[in-house]
Amino acid sequence: MSDNKLRPIYVIKKKVNHGGHHGGAWKVAYADFVTAMMSLFIVLWLMGSSEKVKKAVAGYFNDPKGTGQLMGTTLSGTGPDAYMADSKQEALQELKEKLEKEIKDKKELEKLMKQIEMTITAEGLRIELIEDKNGTFYQSGSPVVSPTGQELLKLLATELKTLPNQMLIEGHTDAAQYSGVATYSNWELSADRANSARRLMQQNGVRMDQVTQVRGYADQLLRVKNNPYDPSNRRISILVKNADDAAAAQFKNVRVVGGAPPPPAGPPEGDKKGNEQEKKPAAAERKAETAPLPVASPPKPAEQPAKPVAAAAKPQPAKPGMMERLMAMLPGKKK
Repeated sequence: MSDNKLRPIYVIKKKVNHGGHHGGAWKVAYADFVTAMMSLFIVLWLMGSSEKVKKAVAGYFNDPKGTGQLMGTTLSGTGPDAYMADSKQEALQELKEKLEKEIKDKKELEKLMKQIEMTITAEGLRIELIEDKNGTFYQSGSPVVSPTGQELLKLLATELKTLPNQMLIEGHTDAAQYSGVATYSNWELSADRANSARRLMQQNGVRMDQVTQVRGYADQLLRVKNNPYDPSNRRISILVKNADDAAAAQFKNVRVVGGAPPPPAGPPEGDKKGNEQEKKPAAAERKAETAPLPVASPPKPAEQPAKPVAAAAKPQPAKPGMMERLMAMLPGKKK
């Protein structure tokens, strides 16, 4: 027993050595993997993009400040709308090239290429027939189309009549005042020239609803602003609108179904009053003929005087609010 009491007690502590702190090499590898995947998707996106987008992206990397307005470099150039605008621009570009080719194929019109200007704008394809000092498309001071102008407008009508796009035609003059008649000015001349172009194109196949507007600007939109009397200010502009503008115009005159129907068409106000006056004597005669003989009726009792109207009730005072009631509960306040 004594030996057991004197025996020392040993406490054994085991020291467990944990592994050292791991390094960050895996983070570098993961970052390289993510970068490689991002590069792969960018390459796939560029391969499926149009030439305009590729050009804009390449231009941005070469000159970031100089290509900020190109498609694909801003938020306005992304999404399905950008591709729709791209397709419309390509369709107008094809139409422009086709018209230019057909004009060049005609020997009598090939020499007028410098006076035929075609540009693609935000509204559509603008075709301008620019006059010279000799009056190529119209007789001088007259809305009558010349033989050369008639041939060119017929060619344009042959191509434009097959399109669903709507058009508007504008007439412009220079600043030289019309000296023929006092009541006829450049305003009438520009509008008449645009209208004669519209009439000739519709005679050669352009639909009646395809030309939506005919405008006459006189000398308000000069092509050469520094020289108001320049002959090139006299011109006719034919704007082939974008397809979406044409689709929107189809719903311009749509009426809401289910609303109140319009009042039926009747005679003019004067005739209506006359008819009513004529009907009144006839109706009175028929009433007199069909009215029964008068029968003696018993005497009516004396009418009693009307009871006096009760006086209006006095307005009751408004109920006190929460603050007024609390103030009244304080000591020293009168209730």
